[in-house]
Amino acid sequence: MLTGSHYSSLVVDRLRDQAREPNTAVTCFYFDFTVETSATDILGSLLKQMISGMEIVPEEISRCLREQISSHCGPLQQLVEIMQLLHLITSSQPTFICIDGLDECAGVQLARVLESLKQILDKSPRTRIFLTGRPHIRAEIEGNLSGRVASVSVGPSKDDFITYIRARLANDKSPNSMDECLKEDILNTLGNTSET
Repeated sequence: MLTGSHYSSLVVDRLRDQAREPNTAVTCFYFDFTVETSATDILGSLLKQMISGMEIVPEEISRCLREQISSHCGPLQQLVEIMQLLHLITSSQPTFICIDGLDECAGVQLARVLESLKQILDKSPRTRIFLTGRPHIRAEIEGNLSGRVASVSVGPSKDDFITYIRARLANDKSPNSMDECLKEDILNTLGNTSET
């Protein structure tokens, strides 16, 4: 059975296969519910992927990066600085940003990530964003990205669900513990439940 992360991986792989145009960026971020992640961490990761994927880093981006690093004597720490570089890059090349499990992002950080993505879309018409998350954040995403969202609900069909249950029952460690009638009852009950 495919999870949200599997779908995201398929999308990222497909985009990378099709992104043949020079300097087309395909970036991704996968949330881990066990790790608290800030907007700075997320967008910094996307920025790092964009820069490392460039054959030649444009002088304007190199100069801006050098200035920001030298002014702090270390890695980029501020979301404002990261956004400045993201705007430079995304406005100069086609960019795909994929973020998986956005519902795992904490409240304040989610608002910052969505506001940052909105800014990128406002300034970079060749940028496309793919997000996955549980349904409870759909309204927040749609509200923040104002009209630029196409939502698709993805879930297993009844046939997918029954195929999965059959496979699990076939691998049962004690196959003699239930007869065919009980197996069919399980399939019918759980299969009907999956439709609700």
